[in-house]
Amino acid sequence: MELKDSKILVIGGAGFIGSFVVSELLKEPVAEVVVYDNFARGKKDYLVEQLKDPRCSIFPIGGDVREIDILDTAMQGKDYVVCLAAMWLLHCKDYPRTAFEVNIAGTFNVLEACVKHKIKKLIWSSSASVYGDAVELPMTESHPFNNKNFYGATKIAGEAMATAFHDRYGLQVIGLRYMNVYGPHQDQTAAYTGVVPIMLNKIESNESPVINGDGSQAYDFIYVEDVARCNVQALKSDMKFGMYNVGTEVQTSIRELCNLILELKNSKLEVTYKPYSADDARALVQNRIGSRKKAEEELGFLYKYTLREGLLKLIDWRIATGVDKAKV
Repeated sequence: MELKDSKILVIGGAGFIGSFVVSELLKEPVAEVVVYDNFARGKKDYLVEQLKDPRCSIFPIGGDVREIDILDTAMQGKDYVVCLAAMWLLHCKDYPRTAFEVNIAGTFNVLEACVKHKIKKLIWSSSASVYGDAVELPMTESHPFNNKNFYGATKIAGEAMATAFHDRYGLQVIGLRYMNVYGPHQDQTAAYTGVVPIMLNKIESNESPVINGDGSQAYDFIYVEDVARCNVQALKSDMKFGMYNVGTEVQTSIRELCNLILELKNSKLEVTYKPYSADDARALVQNRIGSRKKAEEELGFLYKYTLREGLLKLIDWRIATGVDKAKV
């Protein structure tokens, strides 16, 4: 795809991954990048540098994927759309009705608007949650869907709808199944935050990091800048449709992750292990490591940052922004 002089709408562009996608798009010879965000999780602070570029702007009245008429207006005149809007996993667990409205109905609204406005290509954020627990490693894109939670269910529904829109209307859609993404702009202190900031918060408060279970559960951790770069690679690729893993194919146990963070923070704190609650144990994913082969061969994407390098960048960002001193 040729991005020169193109106009791109980034839905959820003020969020954790979206703000980095905007940065990556501005490295390209695009004419315009418009951020469409309801700021429920995104922050304008994440776009300070990007907005210094005259090609970048925020859709003036904000935007939610549930607001069909506003979404319709924002998409007028655009060439491409990148959609990262979604309720996160634990939000979906607690608020399944809203999860349906945002992640399923909202995705339908985006797909429908893309067809109406003859969008050349949509890059849509799926998730490795569609797979559930691994039956084989690394998990290829043909791995069965073993998901058991509401969030994964919404992503499976979104993928199915994207497939139908491509088949019925010829809409070009690339879905990206992110593995465990970490980095700056991820919610660092809220109850719904991820394992990496939770561990950093504990250590920086001089509290023992807590590991549920024995720490042998293993995942594929990928730095947010790599994920953002994959979005742009997918947009520029010649692929017209497909679902792709976005990961490193490197297996890291939670115990190994915790030990690495302790090392990087020069901490001598002892790790506390505690059993899973019955609710968490039922939904536990023990292993999820994605094959990177298809994304590498068809999108030209290969991750850049090792886990150590990415964590160092995250720690530096936390120090620079004062997050490491925040009361948690």
